Amino acid sequence: MKNPWEEIPLSDYENHMKLNSVMQLQAMNEMMKEQLDAYSISSVAILGIAGGNGLEHIQKSKFKKVYGIDVNADYLKEVVRRYPDLNGILECKCINLLDSAGKLPKADMVIANLLIEYIGYKCFQKVVKQVNPKYVSCIIQINTAENWVSNSPYLHVFDCLEQVHHQMDAHALENAMLEIGYHGIKTLENILPNGKKFVQIDFER
Repeated sequence: MKNPWEEIPLSDYENHMKLNSVMQLQAMNEMMKEQLDAYSISSVAILGIAGGNGLEHIQKSKFKKVYGIDVNADYLKEVVRRYPDLNGILECKCINLLDSAGKLPKADMVIANLLIEYIGYKCFQKVVKQVNPKYVSCIIQINTAENWVSNSPYLHVFDCLEQVHHQMDAHALENAMLEIGYHGIKTLENILPNGKKFVQIDFER
Protein backbone atom coordinates (compact mmCIF):
# COMPACT_ATOMS: atom_id res chain seq x y z
CA MET A 1 0.00 0.00 0.00
CA LYS A 2 1.31 3.42 -0.94
CA ASN A 3 2.02 5.73 1.98
CA PRO A 4 -0.47 8.65 1.90
CA TRP A 5 2.38 11.11 2.51
CA GLU A 6 3.60 10.30 -1.01
CA GLU A 7 0.41 11.90 -2.38
CA ILE A 8 0.50 15.27 -0.58
CA PRO A 9 2.16 18.14 -2.50
CA LEU A 10 4.85 19.87 -0.46
CA SER A 11 3.47 23.31 -1.35
CA ASP A 12 0.03 22.40 0.07
CA TYR A 13 1.58 20.98 3.25
CA GLU A 14 3.82 24.00 3.87
CA ASN A 15 1.21 26.59 2.93
CA HIS A 16 -1.21 25.01 5.38
CA MET A 17 1.38 24.76 8.16
CA LYS A 18 2.44 28.41 7.94
CA LEU A 19 -1.03 30.01 7.92
CA ASN A 20 -1.54 32.54 10.72
CA SER A 21 -4.37 30.34 11.99
CA VAL A 22 -2.02 27.32 12.19
CA MET A 23 1.52 28.70 12.83
CA GLN A 24 3.07 25.23 13.00
CA LEU A 25 5.84 25.74 10.44
CA GLN A 26 7.10 28.80 12.32
CA ALA A 27 6.84 27.16 15.75
CA MET A 28 8.64 24.03 14.60
CA ASN A 29 11.42 26.09 13.02
CA GLU A 30 12.14 27.84 16.33
CA MET A 31 11.98 24.58 18.28
CA MET A 32 14.25 22.81 15.81
CA LYS A 33 16.98 25.40 16.29
CA GLU A 34 17.01 24.49 19.97
CA GLN A 35 16.94 20.76 19.18
CA LEU A 36 20.00 21.05 16.93
CA ASP A 37 21.94 23.18 19.40
CA ALA A 38 21.09 21.31 22.61
CA TYR A 39 23.58 18.43 22.71
CA SER A 40 27.18 17.63 21.91
CA ILE A 41 26.70 15.53 18.75
CA SER A 42 28.22 15.35 15.28
CA SER A 43 25.52 13.40 13.41
CA VAL A 44 21.73 13.58 13.36
CA ALA A 45 18.94 11.73 11.57
CA ILE A 46 15.94 13.98 10.93
CA LEU A 47 12.93 11.76 10.33
CA GLY A 48 10.05 13.09 8.24
CA ILE A 49 12.15 16.00 7.03
CA ALA A 50 9.53 17.16 4.46
CA GLY A 51 10.90 20.34 2.82
CA GLY A 52 13.77 20.79 5.26
CA ASN A 53 12.19 23.38 7.57
CA GLY A 54 14.84 24.23 10.20
CA LEU A 55 17.90 23.08 8.27
CA GLU A 56 19.15 26.66 8.11
CA HIS A 57 20.07 26.21 11.79
CA ILE A 58 22.63 23.49 11.02
CA GLN A 59 26.09 24.60 12.17
CA LYS A 60 28.56 23.20 9.65
CA SER A 61 31.34 23.49 12.23
CA LYS A 62 29.39 21.10 14.51
CA PHE A 63 27.89 18.47 12.22
CA LYS A 64 29.77 15.95 10.13
CA LYS A 65 26.60 14.24 8.90
CA VAL A 66 22.93 15.17 8.67
CA TYR A 67 20.57 12.50 7.37
CA GLY A 68 17.27 13.71 5.96
CA ILE A 69 14.75 10.87 5.93
CA ASP A 70 11.35 10.97 4.26
CA VAL A 71 8.97 8.64 2.42
CA ASN A 72 8.35 11.26 -0.30
CA ALA A 73 11.17 11.42 -2.86
CA ASP A 74 9.91 14.76 -4.23
CA TYR A 75 10.22 16.33 -0.78
CA LEU A 76 13.84 15.18 -0.58
CA LYS A 77 14.68 16.61 -4.02
CA GLU A 78 13.38 19.97 -2.80
CA VAL A 79 15.48 19.74 0.38
CA VAL A 80 18.63 19.26 -1.70
CA ARG A 81 17.63 22.16 -3.98
CA ARG A 82 16.94 24.49 -1.04
CA TYR A 83 20.10 23.79 0.94
CA PRO A 84 23.05 23.58 -1.48
CA ASP A 85 25.33 24.97 1.25
CA LEU A 86 24.90 21.68 3.14
CA ASN A 87 26.39 19.68 0.27
CA GLY A 88 28.84 17.17 1.72
CA ILE A 89 27.08 17.10 5.11
CA LEU A 90 23.45 16.47 4.18
CA GLU A 91 22.48 13.03 2.87
CA CYS A 92 18.84 12.44 1.96
CA LYS A 93 17.37 8.95 2.02
CA CYS A 94 13.90 7.95 0.80
CA ILE A 95 12.74 5.34 3.33
CA ASN A 96 9.28 4.13 4.32
CA LEU A 97 9.72 3.69 8.06
CA LEU A 98 6.70 1.41 8.30
CA ASP A 99 8.40 -1.40 6.39
CA SER A 100 12.04 -0.43 5.81
CA ALA A 101 13.35 0.86 9.16
CA GLY A 102 16.31 -1.51 8.77
CA LYS A 103 17.72 0.75 6.03
CA LEU A 104 18.23 3.66 8.43
CA PRO A 105 21.80 4.84 9.15
CA LYS A 106 23.35 5.15 12.61
CA ALA A 107 23.49 8.65 14.15
CA ASP A 108 24.20 10.38 17.47
CA MET A 109 20.71 11.88 17.60
CA VAL A 110 17.24 11.34 16.17
CA ILE A 111 14.91 14.28 15.60
CA ALA A 112 11.32 13.19 14.97
CA ASN A 113 8.92 16.11 14.71
CA LEU A 114 5.25 15.36 13.93
CA LEU A 115 6.32 11.91 12.78
CA ILE A 116 5.30 9.42 15.48
CA GLU A 117 1.66 10.37 14.81
CA TYR A 118 1.96 8.60 11.46
CA ILE A 119 3.96 5.49 12.33
CA GLY A 120 2.88 4.67 15.91
CA TYR A 121 4.90 3.92 19.03
CA LYS A 122 5.92 0.34 18.13
CA CYS A 123 7.35 1.32 14.76
CA PHE A 124 9.12 4.28 16.36
CA GLN A 125 10.76 1.91 18.84
CA LYS A 126 12.14 -0.13 15.90
CA VAL A 127 13.36 3.05 14.22
CA VAL A 128 15.20 4.28 17.30
CA LYS A 129 16.80 0.88 17.94
CA GLN A 130 18.06 0.82 14.36
CA VAL A 131 19.59 4.32 14.44
CA ASN A 132 20.90 3.68 17.98
CA PRO A 133 21.30 7.35 18.98
CA LYS A 134 22.36 8.72 22.34
CA TYR A 135 19.65 11.39 22.17
CA VAL A 136 16.13 11.42 20.74
CA SER A 137 14.13 14.64 20.45
CA CYS A 138 10.45 14.41 19.48
CA ILE A 139 7.76 16.97 18.90
CA ILE A 140 4.23 15.61 19.12
CA GLN A 141 0.98 17.48 18.57
CA ILE A 142 -1.56 17.38 21.39
CA ASN A 143 -5.09 18.19 20.29
CA THR A 144 -7.44 19.76 22.81
CA ALA A 145 -9.89 20.53 20.02
CA GLU A 146 -11.88 17.88 18.16
CA ASN A 147 -10.11 18.12 14.80
CA TRP A 148 -6.44 17.13 14.60
CA VAL A 149 -5.98 19.04 11.32
CA SER A 150 -6.63 22.79 11.66
CA ASN A 151 -9.27 24.27 9.40
CA SER A 152 -7.74 25.86 6.29
CA PRO A 153 -8.20 26.05 2.52
CA TYR A 154 -5.89 23.01 2.33
CA LEU A 155 -7.84 20.90 4.84
CA HIS A 156 -8.99 18.17 2.46
CA VAL A 157 -5.49 17.59 1.13
CA PHE A 158 -4.91 15.73 4.40
CA ASP A 159 -8.02 13.51 4.31
CA CYS A 160 -5.87 10.57 3.18
CA LEU A 161 -3.90 10.70 6.45
CA GLU A 162 -6.87 9.49 8.51
CA GLN A 163 -5.87 5.89 7.72
CA VAL A 164 -2.42 6.23 9.32
CA HIS A 165 -2.88 8.89 12.01
CA HIS A 166 -2.44 7.99 15.71
CA GLN A 167 -3.58 10.27 18.52
CA MET A 168 -0.55 11.16 20.66
CA ASP A 169 -0.10 11.00 24.41
CA ALA A 170 3.07 12.22 26.12
CA HIS A 171 2.99 9.57 28.85
CA ALA A 172 2.48 6.76 26.34
CA LEU A 173 5.49 8.01 24.38
CA GLU A 174 7.62 8.20 27.52
CA ASN A 175 6.63 4.63 28.45
CA ALA A 176 7.42 3.36 24.96
CA MET A 177 10.85 4.97 25.08
CA LEU A 178 11.56 3.58 28.56
CA GLU A 179 10.86 0.10 27.18
CA ILE A 180 13.86 0.48 24.85
CA GLY A 181 16.16 2.11 27.39
CA TYR A 182 15.60 5.86 26.88
CA HIS A 183 14.56 8.16 29.71
CA GLY A 184 13.07 11.62 29.38
CA ILE A 185 15.42 14.50 30.17
CA LYS A 186 13.48 17.56 28.96
CA THR A 187 9.90 18.57 28.16
CA LEU A 188 8.84 21.83 26.50
CA GLU A 189 5.42 23.06 25.40
CA ASN A 190 4.48 25.50 22.64
CA ILE A 191 0.84 26.66 22.58
CA LEU A 192 -0.60 26.92 19.05
CA PRO A 193 -3.82 28.38 17.61
CA ASN A 194 -6.99 26.26 17.29
CA GLY A 195 -6.72 24.46 20.63
CA LYS A 196 -3.49 22.62 19.84
CA LYS A 197 -0.03 22.51 21.31
CA PHE A 198 3.36 21.09 20.46
CA VAL A 199 5.05 19.06 23.18
CA GLN A 200 8.77 18.44 22.77
CA ILE A 201 10.21 15.54 24.76
CA ASP A 202 13.92 14.78 24.70
CA PHE A 203 15.31 11.39 25.69
CA GLU A 204 18.76 10.07 26.50
CA ARG A 205 20.03 6.50 26.45
